[in-house]
Amino acid sequence: MTSKVETKTLASARLSVKTQTIATITAIVAAVALPQIFHVLGAVSGLGTALGECFLPMHLPILLVGLLAGPYAGAIAGLFSPLISFALTGMPKAGLLPFMMLELCVYGLCAGLLRNVKLPTIVKVLIAQLAGRGIRAIAIALAVFVFGYEAIPVSIIWTSIAVGLPGLVLQWCLLPLITFRVEHTKRNEE
Repeated sequence: MTSKVETKTLASARLSVKTQTIATITAIVAAVALPQIFHVLGAVSGLGTALGECFLPMHLPILLVGLLAGPYAGAIAGLFSPLISFALTGMPKAGLLPFMMLELCVYGLCAGLLRNVKLPTIVKVLIAQLAGRGIRAIAIALAVFVFGYEAIPVSIIWTSIAVGLPGLVLQWCLLPLITFRVEHTKRNEE
């Protein structure tokens, strides 16, 4: 009896390729659209791009798709969202683009790999954030110190964390609530 229950739990944790594809596309659309909404609100309020830099709206859908749909969906959405956003809107800036692609890919991958791990969602989010920001910091340091990349200063590593702190807190609050709601709804449907 126990093996049937365990098998059903593992089987229900897997999503179809169609579901993962839809989740990935939805996350990419959200990751491109949300920052634009924040930038428009910033322009209207006179804050410019500060709202987007502060609340990190592109990060939310990437972490969420990883937590809900797994590592493939998270990594693909994280990798392509900044690239598509840049192609359509010119943001993020060209100098930051490869670092954001790497950071968001790691966010989605990490969140996805932790999807079925028995940890509180907030811990999964923290681990994914640390991994993404850590890889980004290493990549920026390598680019500047090893390859002489001058498009961005090394200080951006620390300033982006300080400026983005409200966004990190928002992720800590929203992502556990959203994943709980989705999982609760899914359990009730079964």
